[in-house]
Amino acid sequence: MPSPFDLAALRQRTEAAITIARRVGKETAKFRAEVQPETLAVENKGFQDFVTVADKRAEQMIREALLGQFPDDAFLGEEGGASRNGSSTGTWVVDPIDGTTNFIRGFRHWGVSIAFVAGDEILIGVIYDATQNAIFSAIRGEGALREGKQITAAKTTDPSRGLAILGHSRRTDFEDYLSISRKIYETGMDYRRMGAAAIGLIRVAEGVADLYYERHLSAWDVLAGALIAREAGAVVALPPLAQLLEHGGPVVACAPGVAKDLSFLMELEVRSFAAA
Repeated sequence: MPSPFDLAALRQRTEAAITIARRVGKETAKFRAEVQPETLAVENKGFQDFVTVADKRAEQMIREALLGQFPDDAFLGEEGGASRNGSSTGTWVVDPIDGTTNFIRGFRHWGVSIAFVAGDEILIGVIYDATQNAIFSAIRGEGALREGKQITAAKTTDPSRGLAILGHSRRTDFEDYLSISRKIYETGMDYRRMGAAAIGLIRVAEGVADLYYERHLSAWDVLAGALIAREAGAVVALPPLAQLLEHGGPVVACAPGVAKDLSFLMELEVRSFAAA
């Protein structure tokens, strides 16, 4: 289904999302720096799956700001669920703090992730990276930016010189994670696990890492980062948008020069898309 939004409408929304993500990200970082961990009102959504008062406050700020400017758009947030306004043909998909566990513990590998989707396409991705205090953004077909400057995926062609970032949650089998980690290790790549998918994906987009892989993510974790990585020239595989919005799923994003060496990941996950 073609997008009902022209480039001017997408640029207007992107600029708004950049302003909002930067403001909310900075305010959230300041809030975390000034409070003690015990005052974050941490709640368990599941085993090792947390939400804090900061997540809820950040999402409310983003929702009010975006829908205040674009009242006909719909909104889907990790913490507050979905809302549909007016005659919406597009939806904002938001993770107010991707990497909540890192945020709670004071590990600055977290971010604010805002995507805009319509039909079967991701049209906008905006991420505030708390580690760098920087905004990454992309509009479909227009390239990827860090603070307004073009970024590209790494030119790595030898996996033995490559760096992978892996994600894992308790929604997937740990033995599968170990098996896939071993296969990646056998290509010669070194790897890290950092705990924030949105940030891992923009590391691929800016050429810092050569692979981000995770077996299962929710849509709000992955949509913005997947678009930014793809627009930076990375090879990206993820489920169809409708499937991802409904059930979540895997993501593979890698530098094009090592895609052949990592084809087993692509094949594994494409099969899982078809089986779902």
